[in-house]
Amino acid sequence: MHQPTSAPTIVSHLPTLDILLHQWRSQLGKDHEAYRNHVYRVVNHCLCYASTHNLTLSQIDIEKIAIAGAFHDIGIWLDNTFDYLGPSEQRANNYLVREGKSHWVNPIIRMISEHHKLTQCDVEEHSFAEMFRQADWIDVSMGMITFALPRSQVRLIRKAFPYVGFHKRLIQLSLANSLKSPLKPLPMFKW
Repeated sequence: MHQPTSAPTIVSHLPTLDILLHQWRSQLGKDHEAYRNHVYRVVNHCLCYASTHNLTLSQIDIEKIAIAGAFHDIGIWLDNTFDYLGPSEQRANNYLVREGKSHWVNPIIRMISEHHKLTQCDVEEHSFAEMFRQADWIDVSMGMITFALPRSQVRLIRKAFPYVGFHKRLIQLSLANSLKSPLKPLPMFKW
């Protein structure tokens, strides 16, 4: 990451992300648009984070964030589990190895594995994992938590990528998992 040159614009098309989401369209079913929008909100929150913290992301950095975004919750749908971090990480790992990007495995898996951490990821404040964690929490909290990102930017991102039932679906899945596993209702959370 380097020093920034300009304020972030909302990104609405990332080829790798779009290809991955399209190939999962049938498995995502009626949740496809909701998940797609969630991922694009998270990616855009990362871009906003970088701008707010005077960092510039290279195209490779953005590609890594997009891949982490695509895979971070996908185990819910592709592996039919609410304990989805491990399956999501494994799918990302397999994809990266298959695409000849095994040197990206560690930072991308870290973004996925730490994105539901309740506390800061690193001593290094501006790591990719911490940026991604904050970006996801901004979205999951529906912008109630912003980690000092401008609320106006969070609203613009939400307007570009509406919720379309994403949070309602998370609540449904959480309740179903609570009945199935009452001693571990939210297995993805970490301290």
